[in-house]
Amino acid sequence: MCVTCGCGEAGDQGVRVTALGEHEHEQVHGHPHAHPAVDTLVLEERVLARNDHLAEHVRAWLAVRRILAVNLMSSPGSGKTSLLERTVAHLAPTREVCVIEGDQETTYDAERIQRAGARAVQVNTGAGCHLDAGMVQRALEALAPDAGSLLFVENVGNLVCPALFDVGEHAKVVVISVTEGDDKPLKYPHMFRAADLVVVNKTDLLPYVDFDVDALTQRARSLHPGVTVLPLSVRTGDGTDDWYAWLDRLASTHDTPREGAVHGAAVRP
Repeated sequence: MCVTCGCGEAGDQGVRVTALGEHEHEQVHGHPHAHPAVDTLVLEERVLARNDHLAEHVRAWLAVRRILAVNLMSSPGSGKTSLLERTVAHLAPTREVCVIEGDQETTYDAERIQRAGARAVQVNTGAGCHLDAGMVQRALEALAPDAGSLLFVENVGNLVCPALFDVGEHAKVVVISVTEGDDKPLKYPHMFRAADLVVVNKTDLLPYVDFDVDALTQRARSLHPGVTVLPLSVRTGDGTDDWYAWLDRLASTHDTPREGAVHGAAVRP
């Protein structure tokens, strides 16, 4: 969590959710000041506990509607949005796909997803460097995905904070590109430890860069033993069938509502 700026604390930032011309604005003022380390630890625990509570409510709301949620995380420029565009085009004929787009500013990515054939909402976090469960909760209210949908949450480009914030997803996917270096797991261990899948994008550039897929795989599995590492190229399509197959296997485990979910419950607790 960003304990320096407090961006993860509810009430410390303005968040804008935009859905196809509909606007929801929440402007909150103030900025945390420096506190002793013990206060910082308490703040982290309080913020994460509140977020986890909201995330479980979101997950229950999705489960009763058989909506599978996948949280895509990466550094900027890895190709998350391009991967989603190709995925939407592939899956749209057989299954509804909805996307929550997270960025600090602009609606460019949501517009790209819409042109690819999926409904999308844009969450602009301002100075915030990640999405949290509360933001996803509000985005779901605007998006209103149909039962049985596949929901992608494209997180803000950042390999630090998104790993710590559960947003109600069923799986976390980390996307990196071969232009970033195969040492990313060593530099960002929390992200790779949390990942259910590691996608290595832009493999068409492997002949031109110094990147070792085997080394990346070994480093990722030293943090998360057995994690699947999936090399692919969104540009050429190589390896994307394996990505679709992984999504199919994940979806097969979420076809029935979770026990205890309440039909008709609102997104908000």
